[in-house]
Amino acid sequence: MDRQARHQPMESIGDAMTHFFRNTTRMALLSLAAGLASLAHAGFPDRPIRIIAPAPPGGGIDILSRTIGQRMAVELGTPVIVDNRGGAGGTIGIEYAAKQPPDGYTLLMGFSGMAVNPHLNPKVLYSTKDDFAPLSLVGRIPMILVANPSFPPNTVSELVAYAKSQPGGLKYAHGGTGASSHLAGELFRITASVEVIPIAYKGNAPALVDVMAGHVPVMWDTINTAYPMVRAGKLKALAVATAQRLPALPRLPTLIEGGLPGFEVSAWYMLMAPKKTPVDVQEKLNVAIVKALKDPEVSRLLDEQGVQIVGDTREQATTFVNSQFDHWGAVIRKAGIKAD
Repeated sequence: MDRQARHQPMESIGDAMTHFFRNTTRMALLSLAAGLASLAHAGFPDRPIRIIAPAPPGGGIDILSRTIGQRMAVELGTPVIVDNRGGAGGTIGIEYAAKQPPDGYTLLMGFSGMAVNPHLNPKVLYSTKDDFAPLSLVGRIPMILVANPSFPPNTVSELVAYAKSQPGGLKYAHGGTGASSHLAGELFRITASVEVIPIAYKGNAPALVDVMAGHVPVMWDTINTAYPMVRAGKLKALAVATAQRLPALPRLPTLIEGGLPGFEVSAWYMLMAPKKTPVDVQEKLNVAIVKALKDPEVSRLLDEQGVQIVGDTREQATTFVNSQFDHWGAVIRKAGIKAD
């Protein structure tokens, strides 16, 4: 046996030992890095947290942010400050939040427009899926279909029959391109296979006023603003856009019961963090949010705003926002909706 052959086994053992020690050292370093990162986040939070409310003070998003933020401050042991950055339908505040350090100290009160706006305006400087880590779905405000009391149809099936009997003769009011009231009307057109004419207003409030005045017969609006007008006799409610009937309104059928499968539309709100926020920090924030939503006073205040409280896991919140984004993208493309 020559010298090279005699030494081959020893060299193989030496290589194996070198490989073993390299791997062991690498694993030890990775474990140490993970441990140091965990220690670095263990003191979170040690300074105030901001919630970016992409809307002016006094509106629903602002009230929601302050109500939850006050209780989160108690749970986390640090002040939670609301930073209002309204404008451009929420885009200014959302884009600002997307650029903040992913350290858990800046959050965003996301809302249903984030599932719509990027489809209508490809120039927005944020990605709903790629720039944010959903922490928890805060809640939803269901949409209801309302009509002027003198309008003949009283049910969804009667409304569909009315629309089919005179193609293009049914008008619906909405609060602007891409608003939930607009998308609900287009979803109705697609699902019911009818021709309807959208009448745009600068916001849902003036649209609702014209429906009450009888200038436009129907519209979809959030239940917290429309149903008080139903109770006052100024409107009639035909259906609610939820999967099941609302416990508070057990006699009001759903649009699904009226023959429109999968017809669900709501305004929703979700607390989010910049995408690369450490997972342990995200989890701590999720726990604080869910606990805050279970507080009796928070529940009472949100109920007054018409919010159906959720409070779910990060995984559930992510699945929800992604499904909403994909769903409304498909509706917008099929309906041919273009930005103004």
